[in-house]
Amino acid sequence: MSIRTRRFLNDPARAVAEMLEGYVAAHAGIISLRDGMVVRATPKAEGKVGVVIGNGSGHEPAMIGWVGEGLFDVNVAGPIFSSPGPGAIVRGIEAADRGGGVLLLVSSHAGDIMNAELAIEEAEDEGIDGVEMVVLYDDVASAPKDRITERRGGAGLFFVWKMVGAAAERGDSLEACAAVARKVRDRTRSLSAATGTVAHPVSGQPLGDPEDTTLSVGMGVHGEPGDRLGEDVGADEIAGLMIDRLLDDAGLPSGAQVGLLLNNAGSLTLMELSVLYRGARAALERRGIEAVRSWMGPYATTLDMAGFAFAICHMDGGLLELYDRSASGAGFTMVGRQGR
Repeated sequence: MSIRTRRFLNDPARAVAEMLEGYVAAHAGIISLRDGMVVRATPKAEGKVGVVIGNGSGHEPAMIGWVGEGLFDVNVAGPIFSSPGPGAIVRGIEAADRGGGVLLLVSSHAGDIMNAELAIEEAEDEGIDGVEMVVLYDDVASAPKDRITERRGGAGLFFVWKMVGAAAERGDSLEACAAVARKVRDRTRSLSAATGTVAHPVSGQPLGDPEDTTLSVGMGVHGEPGDRLGEDVGADEIAGLMIDRLLDDAGLPSGAQVGLLLNNAGSLTLMELSVLYRGARAALERRGIEAVRSWMGPYATTLDMAGFAFAICHMDGGLLELYDRSASGAGFTMVGRQGR
C-alpha cells in the first residue's frame, strides 16, 4: 500500500507556522494570531473564565478551529504531534485571563501533562493566580477500566470542549467550569479504527507499517497500534462491535440518552461515514439507547489517516443545555437551540 508523501508545503519545518498564518487569515473575524497562538478575535467579557488548550499540531481542525465564542479563548499549537513547551502555555494562560481565572484543559498524553504542570508552576512563580488544570481522557482501548486515569485523550474530548466552552461563556465560575470538564470526561468514551498509516509531514517517515492494510481497532491519535480485524468485516459489523464496546465500558442501561460523535480521522468519504453512522445508530437502538444529539465530520484528525472514531457521552438535562448553546469557531459553528 502506498502512502502520500508529497504534500503541498513550502519548507516542512515551517509547516505549522505557515498553517497558522493562513488559517487565521482565512477566518479573521473569528480568530487572530498572537505570539504564535490562536486567540479569539473578540475576547469574552471581563470577569469570565478563560479556557486554554495546548496540543500538538496535525489534528486539525482540532484545536485551531475550536477557538471562538462559546469555545476556547486560546489554543497554543505545538509542533506536529508534540506538545507546546511550558513557556508557550504560560503565554496562553496570560492571553486568556479575563479576571475570572483560567481553566487549562490537557489531553492525557505524557508530554502534554508534563508541560502543562511545568507551565502552572512557572505561572505561579510569575504571580499568576487562579489557574486550574483538568486532564482529559476517553479512549477505552488505551487502558482498562480499573486504570481509567491512564487512558489517552481521543475524539470524545469534543464533548468536553463544547460544554466547558459553553459554561465559561455563560459566566460559570472557575470551580464550576472545572466540575463540568470532569463530569463530561467521566461520562464520555471513545474508540478509534483505521486502516493503513500516514507519513509525517516533516520527516516523511510513516507512523506505522504502510504494507499493513488490515483494520486496526483501538488505534491512537498518533498512530498507536490497535487490534486487527479481518478484511471481510462490513461497516455494520464494525460499528456494532465498537458501539457495544463503548456501551459496555460505560455501563449504560437501556433508556439512557447519549450524544454520538463519528469523527473522520482524515480521509474517509461522506459515503463511508454515513454508512458507519447508520450502523452505529442501529447498534444503539438494539441496546435501547437513544442518540439525542449527533455530530459527524472531521473534528480531531491524524493528518489524512483513513480512519474514524466513535464517541458517546451520557447526557442529562444540564449537559444538554450546555451542548445546545451557541458556539462559533473557524472549525465548528453551532446555532443555539432548544429541545431536539
